[in-house]
Amino acid sequence: MIPKQKTLKQSVTLKGVGLHTGKPVQMTLLPAPENHWFKFQRVDLPEKPVVDADVDLVVDTSRGTTLEKDGVRVYTTEHVLAALMGMDVDNCLIQLDGPEVPIMDGSSRPFIEAIEKAGVVEQTAEREYFVLTNNITYEDPIKKVEMLAVPQDEFRVTVMVDYNSDVLGTQHASMYHLGEFKSEISPCRTFVFLHELEALLANNLIKGGDLDNAIVLVDKELPKEKIDYLKKVFNKEHVEVKGRGVLNNTKLHFYNEPARHKLLDIVGDLALVGKHMKIHILAARPGHSGNVAFAKKIKQMIKEEMLRRRKNLVEPYDLNKPALMDINQIQKLLPHRPPFLFVDKIMEITEDGIVGVKNVTMNETFFVGHFPGAPVFPGVLQIEAMAQVGGIFALSRVPDPENYLTYFMSIDKIKFKHQIVPGDTIVFKLQLITPIRRGIVHMRGEAYVRDRVVMEGEMMAMLSKVRNKETKETIEA
Repeated sequence: MIPKQKTLKQSVTLKGVGLHTGKPVQMTLLPAPENHWFKFQRVDLPEKPVVDADVDLVVDTSRGTTLEKDGVRVYTTEHVLAALMGMDVDNCLIQLDGPEVPIMDGSSRPFIEAIEKAGVVEQTAEREYFVLTNNITYEDPIKKVEMLAVPQDEFRVTVMVDYNSDVLGTQHASMYHLGEFKSEISPCRTFVFLHELEALLANNLIKGGDLDNAIVLVDKELPKEKIDYLKKVFNKEHVEVKGRGVLNNTKLHFYNEPARHKLLDIVGDLALVGKHMKIHILAARPGHSGNVAFAKKIKQMIKEEMLRRRKNLVEPYDLNKPALMDINQIQKLLPHRPPFLFVDKIMEITEDGIVGVKNVTMNETFFVGHFPGAPVFPGVLQIEAMAQVGGIFALSRVPDPENYLTYFMSIDKIKFKHQIVPGDTIVFKLQLITPIRRGIVHMRGEAYVRDRVVMEGEMMAMLSKVRNKETKETIEA
């Protein structure tokens, strides 16, 4: 059963500060209509512009994921998007009265709690997943980032982090399905090494940074003057670290909390793909830059899949048009007879192509033995039916078709895309690939049921003139 899309039952508001600006910000999560996905709205600006949660709008990944549309930016989007994904939401409008999503405690847990407070409701429309069928890879040799996506029947993430740090070491984290996100991933806070923090502070960045919204990892013992400096910067009376470890000896929620937070970031950044996915992501030393690059590869794959679908969806052929040839005229041209005649009418013949029709009914004799309890038009007979339509085209090219037969030489690139069942009307469209020479007919064909391609392939046949019952000669064209 395909799940329904979900949105919030009611709006909910959070207040905090922006990590970069340090300014107070109010964020409201609101219900949104079907097929809306996630969008940010800057209500502090004239006309209240909307910025889609779209990987194509990412403009910066230096200390978080920043989106921009028409000059309007939204900073640090990943944690709230991860919460929406982790709570299995499809549609939400995120209103902000400033440029940044509030950093809160540096994790997704406050957003999870807000979503739970608002409630989640099902909508009418069905959810459409991106289902990965082929592996995707990404590598950044400079940052030593490696990412791999493999097919999976649900959303799964596996992470390894290793930053050549004795304090952090090598850590692994896994989420086997989104149901684990709330308890196992969402509480995990962002982390930073002290030397990185010092550089950011020196450049007047992360004004909203605080020892309450990040884990600060310390690689070496701190001299007294450094501790005094940090007390002043964070306006904290008590700042310490015993040896190497975590500033202020902050207690970790999990022994591998940094690795789990990197997993959290992946979930949030991949929300920018624009839909839920059935995929397994394996990432080594991931960061926002790699996450976004990987998300772009996934989105490109989705675009290509949609293009293929559009190619497979065609305008239905007007079967109410008068037929060019009915079954009686077809039998005058083709030597086939029931139960091996699989063309009911010909709609049109052009200089290089033909359109024929086959009505599939339960009266077909082969259904007696071919899945009588669940009848499906056999693939080999689909090929034969298409070949008969092509044979009619070939015979229409000679002045005395009753004196010729067509014989298969080869079939190639045959694909069966959807089942054909009793009650379906198949429209065969065939086109010459090359002009007919020496009696060789090479055509490409597609079979449609309503607006969908159900089968396609290439066929080659030979026109042969009948001299008598025993001998034939190849026509020279």
